[in-house]
Parts: sequence; structure tokens; C-alpha cells
Amino acid sequence: MAFDPTTALAWYRRNRARSRALFDLLTDDAYYSQPIALRHPIVFYEGHLPGFSFNTLVKKALGRPSIDARLEQLFARGIDPHESAGGPGRPGRAGGSGVSAEARADDTRAKAAWPSRDEVRRFGDEADRQVIDALEHADLDRPGDPLLDRAEAVFTILEHEAMHQETLLYMWHRLPFSQKHTPPAYRPRVDGAAPREEWIDVPAGCATLGVARGAIAFGWDNEFPALSAQVPAFSIERHDVTNDRFLDFVDAGGYRNPAWWHPEDWAWIEREQIAHPLFWERVDDRWHWRGMFGRIPLPGAWPVYVSQAEASAYARWRGVRLPTEAEFQRAAYGSPDGERPHPWGDAAPDSTRSVFDFASWDPEPCGTHPMGASAWGVEDLVGNGWEWTTTPFAPFPGFRAMASYPEYSSDFFDGEHVVMKGASPATARELVRPTFRNWFRARYPYVYATFRCAR
Repeated sequence: MAFDPTTALAWYRRNRARSRALFDLLTDDAYYSQPIALRHPIVFYEGHLPGFSFNTLVKKALGRPSIDARLEQLFARGIDPHESAGGPGRPGRAGGSGVSAEARADDTRAKAAWPSRDEVRRFGDEADRQVIDALEHADLDRPGDPLLDRAEAVFTILEHEAMHQETLLYMWHRLPFSQKHTPPAYRPRVDGAAPREEWIDVPAGCATLGVARGAIAFGWDNEFPALSAQVPAFSIERHDVTNDRFLDFVDAGGYRNPAWWHPEDWAWIEREQIAHPLFWERVDDRWHWRGMFGRIPLPGAWPVYVSQAEASAYARWRGVRLPTEAEFQRAAYGSPDGERPHPWGDAAPDSTRSVFDFASWDPEPCGTHPMGASAWGVEDLVGNGWEWTTTPFAPFPGFRAMASYPEYSSDFFDGEHVVMKGASPATARELVRPTFRNWFRARYPYVYATFRCAR
């Protein structure tokens, strides 16, 4: 697993091209808007992606001088506020796609507080130039160097940008449709009926969480070291919960009954006046899915996208629960013959297995990728939507913060973030590995996250 700078350079160029294409989806008037109140305005991210790469690799790891210290600081890091920080009626929860006078005033104030787009792009171009020069010419694999042992800082910037591209897309999802250019070939896949409810028995066995240091080319600090968990026998649903099945919960008054909700989740439901999943909108007395580029009559066979709070309430209503992280690992990667690198076996991830690697702007019907099933027959464990668990995000015994991004995980070991596993349609192929862990607050409804139940 020797570091290959040619491959790293190609990956960096691919990342930058995809990021530029994502920003090019937007109209000019969207640039200073803040489609999710809990995240920075869009302008931040166009500077953050190249700025983080420059700060981490060129400035921190290689010790080279600044481009612009003010902009490097401005674009240094994202945010992760508590959900209450957004206030009631935050963008995206309302059904309409218009822009209010208040929102336009906020955008005007935001524009005054941020650099011009030309300035951001000049900064980004110079950051790219210096990162590419380092990838082409610098010694980036230095055994014993905290930042460059096994080229850690290089992989950090590559995976960081790939992860942020998913952030951009779920932010774009909340923008008015008029602020996005619809690709000519955009055709959501809505064929097929929702699969029936079906349970799979998974026998007791060992699940490996994490991985030994040195066993893979790169992993984030929360993936290390390896931890073996003995998982008792359990049952898990073959398919993710679909919109059709979640509609039963909505129609039964699930969002009006505190019996199904943890107290802090119910307080959130009442404070935000939430009555349905964020990705659903009611138009002409019919439910629709808010797609990336337009509303679609609610596709019953698609996986429902909800927060962990909503998933937990649904499971409690049904008298079941969400799986733990260890149960997910066992269902996804376990087999009668040991553990697999992917649910389906040794073959590399591709579009026959599920929906990931930016293959679709929206999810696809559950049950349409049987070739991605695990050894036990559980489908879509990787792709079509991250999967919520009940496991708080926490370090494995022997955790050691990574030198290139020491706050990446440790700032979130607070008991308020919950592990998600798998992948979504907007998850890069390079992140599809058994040990990768994602996490969000339980009441963060914006991400491409679904769930299945266990018992």
C-alpha cells in the first residue's frame, strides 16, 4: 500500500473538478445565501475547500508561507451548532420555494460580511496551484513525520473535500428550485412498487469495528484501532423503511403523539412545529418529495430520509428499535465464513450494488439492487442513504487524535452525536469502506439518511 503521488494528484484534480461543477449548478444570486441556518453561507465553502487543503498540506505539513492569512483563517473550519441555534421556521422546513423579504435582507447583510466571489476564486486558484505543486514535487510520504507518515495529510485533504461535496449537495437541496440549473438528463427513477416488509435473522457472531493501524492506506482517527464486538443474534429488515411505510406513521398521528418520542426530541418537534419528514412537502393536498431540482409525487418505494429522532420515534411506534453500530457491521459485513470487505463480497463497489458515488441526485427505489445484498440477504446497506444507528459517536479504546486534523473526531465525542453507517447517493466511492463512520446530531434532518429497524 505504498503512497502513489500520481494517483493522489489525479484524485485531487477530480475532486476540484467535481466541486466546481457543483458550484456551477447554482445561479449567481444564490452565492451569499444560507440555505441551512445551521451551516455557513455558500460563499464559505468555495473558499473552505481549497483553503483547508492549502492550510493542511502546504502550510501545516510542509511549513510553507501563507497566501492570505485573513482568508486562510476565514475559511478554516465549518460549524456544528446545536439544532436550537437555527431558531423556529429555519429554511427548508416550509413547503414553499420562494425567497422571503427577510431572507433577501439576510443575504444582503451576508454579502457585505464576506469577500467578493472574484476574491474567493483568486484565493482558491492560488491554493490549488500550491497544493498541486506539492503533490507533483514534494516528498509527501515521510515515515515518522506526524503529518506525513504514510502521507496522512494528503489523504486528509482528499477525503475532506469528497465528504464536503455531500454537504454541498444536501445544502443545495434546500435552495429554491429557481436558484439551480437542472441538468438536461435529470430523470429521477421512480419505477416499481415498495418492497414488502421482510425480516432477516442474523446469527450471533463477531463484528469488527474499526481497523488496525497500518492495515489500510488511510483512515480517520475514529476508525482506529480495531475493536471486536460479540453480537448476539438479532433480526433486521431486509430493506430500508420506505416513504410508503413511514406514511403510515404520519397518518397515524405519529408527529402529534409524545408517547413515541424522547423528551428532548418531542421538545424539538413542538418548537419547530414539525409534522412530517423534511424531504416531504404537501402540495394540492398530495404529498411530494422535494427533489434536488423539483417536486416529485411522493415515490413510495424510495427510502425515507429523516433525522435519527424521527427514525427512533417510528421504530418505537412499531414496537421495534434501530440497530446498534455493531449490529449494522454484523448485518453488512458478516458471513458464515468470516467478514467481508463489502456486503456483497470482494468485488469493487460499482453501480450494480447500490446508489453511491454521485450516481443520482436523489435516491432510487428500495429493492432494485439485489446484487448489493449482504451474506444474510440484507440489501442497500451501503448506498441509497446513510443508516442511523443507536450508538453514540465515541472513540474506540486506544483512540489517538490524528496530527493532520486533531479536532476532526474528538470535538464530537460529546454524547450528542450518533453514528451513521453505509453511504448515500452523494457519498464518494473512496469513502465506501467497512470502517468509515459518519455522525450527526439526532435532530439534524438535512442529511441523506434513512434507517431500517431491528429487533
